[in-house]
Amino acid sequence: MDRLDVHLHLDQLLRGEIRSWRSECRLRHADHSPLWVMAVATTLSGEGGQDDVLILQLTNIELQKKAEEALAYSEARWNSALESARQGVWDYDLRRDRMFYSRMWRALRGIGDDEDVGADHDAQWLDRIHPEDRDRIALISKKQGQGEDGHDTLQYRERTRDGRYIWILSRGKPIEWDAEGNVVRAVGTDTDITHLKTIEQALAAEKERLRVTLESIADGMISTDAQGNVDFMNEAAEHLTGLSATAAQGRKVEDVFRLFSDAGAVLLDCPVKACFEEGRPVRVEDDAVLFGRDGIRRDIRCTAAPVLADNGRIVGAVLVFQDVTHSRALQRQLAHNASHDPLTGLGNRAYFEDTLDTTIAASRDTGRLSSLIYVDLDHFKPVNDTAGHAAGDALLKQVAQTIRESCRAHDAVARIGGDEFAIILDGCPAPAGKLVAEKIVRAIAALDFAWAGKHYRIGASAGLALISQQPASPLGFMAEADAACYAAKGAGRGRAMAFADMLNPAAQVEGR
Repeated sequence: MDRLDVHLHLDQLLRGEIRSWRSECRLRHADHSPLWVMAVATTLSGEGGQDDVLILQLTNIELQKKAEEALAYSEARWNSALESARQGVWDYDLRRDRMFYSRMWRALRGIGDDEDVGADHDAQWLDRIHPEDRDRIALISKKQGQGEDGHDTLQYRERTRDGRYIWILSRGKPIEWDAEGNVVRAVGTDTDITHLKTIEQALAAEKERLRVTLESIADGMISTDAQGNVDFMNEAAEHLTGLSATAAQGRKVEDVFRLFSDAGAVLLDCPVKACFEEGRPVRVEDDAVLFGRDGIRRDIRCTAAPVLADNGRIVGAVLVFQDVTHSRALQRQLAHNASHDPLTGLGNRAYFEDTLDTTIAASRDTGRLSSLIYVDLDHFKPVNDTAGHAAGDALLKQVAQTIRESCRAHDAVARIGGDEFAIILDGCPAPAGKLVAEKIVRAIAALDFAWAGKHYRIGASAGLALISQQPASPLGFMAEADAACYAAKGAGRGRAMAFADMLNPAAQVEGR
């Protein structure tokens, strides 16, 4: 209080306008420091004509004022912290059914500072809560007010005065009880978490879009942690592995995704393990087979890539894999068609020439001897001309099967022309090759081909050349076999002849 105010009140006392006055004042102490005092002044009427008496009492309240200042500072700091965090305070006195709401609590909702909430505060509050949250909050708030464990925090949407909804995080609990243990006072804070909820909902929507995307794609996808344990599988991965995501959760990825070589006998290294070790994506393109829990064999193409944190540390891996069984089967079929005769199923000329080049190279590198047989059918044209091309095709199929059955499983058998066939007997010297050629000629001669009620017989002539480091003549190995076959035809057909016999008819074919 200032000096003028003190003088005015003292003058009023002296004039008898007021009988007492009380106020907090600051005085200057003898040491010139300010001092807070409580000043109480009272006038007493004089007796027997004596003057009135003014009594002035001063009480030192310096400590009290310092305590009040400290409390005011602390409260201001606490209010600033709450308002900065957009937290409002509520205090419910159940004895008087009165609610105290802080300024920020009101500001969050657009309620004025001087507005009386009234005795129906609970009804007003529930009416502001979003209809979808109202029943749930009405039940849980009672448990919160009673101090039940696990119900001290609520999240709900509340309508503000401008008609929009904000998300409220409400924390509260009882702080006073009566003698019978009944709650008589509860306090708490309300925080506006609309921004956090907006981010949370956006992340949830993004996560759902990602989940739907992953479930929609046909490729299998497995994600793991840094230890290679499965933490997610999409529906396609469940189908391809034959294992549910729940059953795979937490298991080592190599136990869930087991790749074998194309033959199915050799277990391949897990691509996730390889990408961890190398710190880069690892691809498996060919010759990988996945055997699912359903027993189905599937050709697989896959890629495993490490997942890196901002500091470059590996925190997991993503494995994406495709069922390429159909495409690989198509590739195999195309490759087979490119190298095989469509009518007989034997190798075609391109296949034969590639195999011959490989056999010649092996002979030059290792000195290994092999036999080449050239077979030309005898009396085939009359069957084709009289019975028709369909009959000719059927007969060629029987001849092809006969030749195939007369050879070893690994021997190369090819149809290189209309009624011309060639066989490469790998690692078979001339004497044994001559025996095979004679066997083929006999087997073809023994065929009894029936078509449209008629029976036809054909024959075959065969020429043999020995594949060694160098041909026996400048003609080359194929030309030698062809020349030997031509000589067999000239000698009366239905026989096999070796090119070496043509060079030295008196010699026995024993190899070179």
